[in-house]
Amino acid sequence: MAFMEKPPAGKVLLDDTVPLTAAIEASQSLQSHTEYIIRVQRGISVENSWQIVRRYSDFDLLNNSLQIAGLSLPLPPKKLIGNMDREFIAERQKGLQNYLNVITTNHILSNCELVKKFLDPNNYSANYTEIALQQVSMFFRSEPKWEVVEPLKDIGWRIRKKYFLMKIKNQPKERLVLSWADLGPDKYLSDKDFQCLIKLLPSCLHPYIYRVTFATANESSALLIRMFNEKGTLKDLIYKAKPKDPFLKKYCNPKKIQGLELQQIKTYGRQILEVLKFLHDKGFPYGHLHASNVMLDGDTCRLLDLENSLLGLPSFYRSYFSQFRKINTLESVDVHCFGHLLYEMTYGRPPDSVPVDSFPPAPSMAVVAVLESTLSCEACKNGMPTVSRLLQMPLFSDVLLTTSEKPQFKIPTKLKEALRIAKECIEKRLIEEQKQIHQHRRLTRAQSHHGSEEERKKRKILARKKSKRSALENSEEHSAKYSNSNNSGSGASSPLTSPSSPTPPSTSGISALPPPPPPLPPPAAPLPPASTEAPAQLSSQAVNGVSRGALLSSIQNFQKGTLRKAETCDHSAPKIG
Repeated sequence: MAFMEKPPAGKVLLDDTVPLTAAIEASQSLQSHTEYIIRVQRGISVENSWQIVRRYSDFDLLNNSLQIAGLSLPLPPKKLIGNMDREFIAERQKGLQNYLNVITTNHILSNCELVKKFLDPNNYSANYTEIALQQVSMFFRSEPKWEVVEPLKDIGWRIRKKYFLMKIKNQPKERLVLSWADLGPDKYLSDKDFQCLIKLLPSCLHPYIYRVTFATANESSALLIRMFNEKGTLKDLIYKAKPKDPFLKKYCNPKKIQGLELQQIKTYGRQILEVLKFLHDKGFPYGHLHASNVMLDGDTCRLLDLENSLLGLPSFYRSYFSQFRKINTLESVDVHCFGHLLYEMTYGRPPDSVPVDSFPPAPSMAVVAVLESTLSCEACKNGMPTVSRLLQMPLFSDVLLTTSEKPQFKIPTKLKEALRIAKECIEKRLIEEQKQIHQHRRLTRAQSHHGSEEERKKRKILARKKSKRSALENSEEHSAKYSNSNNSGSGASSPLTSPSSPTPPSTSGISALPPPPPPLPPPAAPLPPASTEAPAQLSSQAVNGVSRGALLSSIQNFQKGTLRKAETCDHSAPKIG
């Protein structure tokens, strides 16, 4: 087959779900306009950042393109006169920063191609619709029975996945949908195993899986054809949307927010859990559950896009579950994503944030019980229940499913092993990403706490206490040394080093700084010649403070030169007879 024999050069295997953040660092005024220098960062790594320069007109163009979403975005208004004033530029910069914050924190807008190209033109400059058309045209050379009716522009959220409405030449009334997708960062299958598994998908038969009519692949992408369903997906039902409309128009700002009936929630939920259990038992990794991947066929839900995990594409909800380290297997990812889906079915809109602290009133407390087990703080912290556990919960346990179609999906043993290894690699990358996010969050929290006003006050108080304690310890040490010096002066074994008056012993036990020594008395007469009575005289003089002072003074004024030279007779030499 000639289909896509050469993979496109310069392929970028980026994870498109990693959030981009943008901060305006400065502005510069040129002759007739102002340019804003923006620092854009992918994920948590400061090293993975770059600068872009944008004018107000660029923001205005982006905002006009995003109007299809039906949202009221806070772009600062235009100003023709006085738009070069410093104060005006500073105020507009704040407004543009707020605009960037809004579009980068909106889950749907932040993942759309328009925003990605605005913030990261180097990685999103390619025209993926054109690339997809080229690949599809090559496919038709060897499969002439298919014919393109029209491109289904932007009906999905993925940048690197494109859709075309098709027909078979000898059955012109039948409509089919062709999807073409590039490889993603989680593609770990060998090229041979990848192509074999893609071609195996049409053989998968299950009452709750939307059947693949045709599938083929090469080393760089895959192409699949399914029947077109006029009713659309489960998300189209919830949002009252037309299947062919662009993703932004359908789901960004629904006109009416209304959840499904309780019986629909129970039936659809049970069907989706049954097919998830089937895939888990088969060892087939999924990880891509959301309302747009569930086709509605009458009262039956059928799962779409089984090929996504084979292609290595990141999940729609990855930026949510990558925050929680306990959601680290594809089975737990499926359960967490089921929580998102159940929330949408119940309330007609996605949750504002995850984890969810409290849930609005629901048609039944049994619904809230399932939501709490998948989206609450406790669930995200401690881990997800299994699909089997969810099936046993009161919301789904009494649902009767009537289907005569027998599930069938035979995967050769060799390919099962390849799937197992690929699944482990996908989970390993997720765990590593979660670890990095956790470490970054701890570091950010510590830095924020350290720099807070309250923490700075605490550090100042501690520093003062430490300074006082140090001064007190130095004072006590000085007092102890001074006391020891005075006490040792009255003993015969320790020589006196400086004159001082005796310090009476403390009776209170409280240390205090010693008083300054009294002035020295006038010098006394020299000591009398040494005699055997000297020790007795010294001890008797020590009783009198004045005599002691005279003694100390005489010791200070002692001069060695006044001593008489003594003559000695050494008898220690040995005598030889």
